[in-house]
Amino acid sequence: MTYDFTGKTALVTGSTSGIGRATADKLAAAGARLIISGRDITRGQAAVAAIRQAGGTADFVAVELSDASSVRQLIAWALELGGGHVDILVNNAGVFPFGPTVDVTDEQIDSVAAINVKAPFLLVAGLAPAMIAQGSGAIVNISTMVANFGMPGMALYGSSKAALQLLTKAWAAEFGGHGVRVNAVSPGPTRTEGTAGMGEGLDQLAATTPAGHPGAATDIADAIVFLVSDSARHIHGAVLPVDGGRLAV
Repeated sequence: MTYDFTGKTALVTGSTSGIGRATADKLAAAGARLIISGRDITRGQAAVAAIRQAGGTADFVAVELSDASSVRQLIAWALELGGGHVDILVNNAGVFPFGPTVDVTDEQIDSVAAINVKAPFLLVAGLAPAMIAQGSGAIVNISTMVANFGMPGMALYGSSKAALQLLTKAWAAEFGGHGVRVNAVSPGPTRTEGTAGMGEGLDQLAATTPAGHPGAATDIADAIVFLVSDSARHIHGAVLPVDGGRLAV
C-alpha cells in the first residue's frame, strides 16, 4: 500500500530506535516531516541523518519525558518545528520494567506512570487543540498485549498500558467529531533494541502465539502508518493487535 504524507508534520516519541525509529522512517519515506524525540543524542542524530540522506525531512529533539516540564518543552518545540501544528502524533515512548509486584519500587511506579501515562496525556492535551482548529489530525498510542490479560511480572507495565488504551477510547470520543482520530496499536513480543535483554525469554513468550516467533519493529510500524493514513479515515478508538495472534488463543 502506498501512502502520501506530504505537507504533514509527525512527532514520534521514543523514535531513536526500535518501533519508533521504524515508524519514523516509514512516515518520512512517505513524505512527512519528522520530529524525532528520545534520550540518546547520538542515536537521534543518526536517525535524522538517515532520513535526510534518503531525501526526507527530520529534526531531533532530545527529551526525557519523565516530568511535566520536559513534556511541555517538547510540545513547544514540536509546534515551532511544525509551523504551529503537528498533524500526526505517535505516543511510542515507554518503559517496561518486569518483575513480581512485591519487588516493584516507588521509583519504578513513578517512572512508569510518568512516561507511559502522564507524558501521552500531556502531549495530547498540548497538541490536539491545533489539530481541532485545522479539522484534522491522527494520534496513535502504543500499548501492549499484556494490557488485555494477566501475566505474572507484568502488573505495573500492563496496567499502565491498559490506562493508555482507555485514554485512546476516551480521546476518540472527545476529539472524533472535530476531525481528529485516535487509535492504538497493541504489539506482542517484538524484536527490538529494547527487548534484546530478554534473551530467550522473548522467543519463549512468542512461542505462545499462533505465529510462533517474535515480530519485527517494521511489523508494528506498518500498522501505525496505516492508522494515521487516510486509508483508516473511518477508524476511531480502535486497539489494533499486532501480536502474532496471541489474543486469539
